[in-house]
Amino acid sequence: MDSSNITPEQLATVKYLAEFAVRPMFRTPLFVKPEDWGIESYEDVFFPSADGTPLEGWLMRAENSNKLIIANHPMPMSRAGFCGHFGQPWSNVDDIKIDFVKIWSHLVKAGYNVLAYDLRNHGTSSTANGGICGIGRYEWRDCVGAKQYVDNHPELGVMDVALYSQCTGANAQFEAIKKHPALFENIKCMLAPLPVSMEALMTSFANLQGVGDYLELMDFEQIKFGGYTNKEMNPQFFADAVKMPVLMTQVRDDLWTDNPADGQKTFDLLGSTDKELFWIEGTTRRFDGYNYFGENPQMMLDWFAKYI
Repeated sequence: MDSSNITPEQLATVKYLAEFAVRPMFRTPLFVKPEDWGIESYEDVFFPSADGTPLEGWLMRAENSNKLIIANHPMPMSRAGFCGHFGQPWSNVDDIKIDFVKIWSHLVKAGYNVLAYDLRNHGTSSTANGGICGIGRYEWRDCVGAKQYVDNHPELGVMDVALYSQCTGANAQFEAIKKHPALFENIKCMLAPLPVSMEALMTSFANLQGVGDYLELMDFEQIKFGGYTNKEMNPQFFADAVKMPVLMTQVRDDLWTDNPADGQKTFDLLGSTDKELFWIEGTTRRFDGYNYFGENPQMMLDWFAKYI
């Protein structure tokens, strides 16, 4: 790792990108609530992660339903979505509004109960690991805790269950399944919007910022923060453990990852025999991909109806 020729400005950029990769620099509030989209029956719930970290979520109920979808979110979002439209500091990442509650409302109205929870260090869940995000490497424990909460719940424990696992949350879910396959054997299917290879994403960011020659230094800075290297945060290491039916989505011209082949590789490595990959077209903005099923719910509804 030769950084002898790096300028002070480049070093500052590398350190900024390293922190961006592993530390949620702010929390996204619950700026949208279930009642805003007509979800009348819901409750705040609290349960521990597998390592004891307190997690918080909403349990949104559909009338007379025995079907449940467990949903999580990307970094640095919350179970409500992302409020880039509020301005700084959120707009420093992207100025878009992402509304997950709209997605949850489509599901509830279609007859699914939804347990949407915040990962550690996000939303209203507790801080853990020094506030560092592992893009799945710590957060898999939250996926385990959510499933254990469901299994031990007198009502939820007898329901048919599926997963809506997004980006960081999808990476986490893959690793949770790898580490605890028996816990997830009864999952009917998964919808996985935009699992993220941090190696692809941070390489693209580094190139865009003119520091593509200093990826090893970036990894070193991430380790200093208490995080992982970008390669270590790659969901492809765990994808083979996923055996359930999976519908995965990616933004084909995603400017942030700039590598459709990487998303294709993640999909190809999934251990599922029943799997589909849908490419979202017409945008270069990754964050548009998170809004897709809010605006276009039919594919999502058809997928869940097929298995649950």
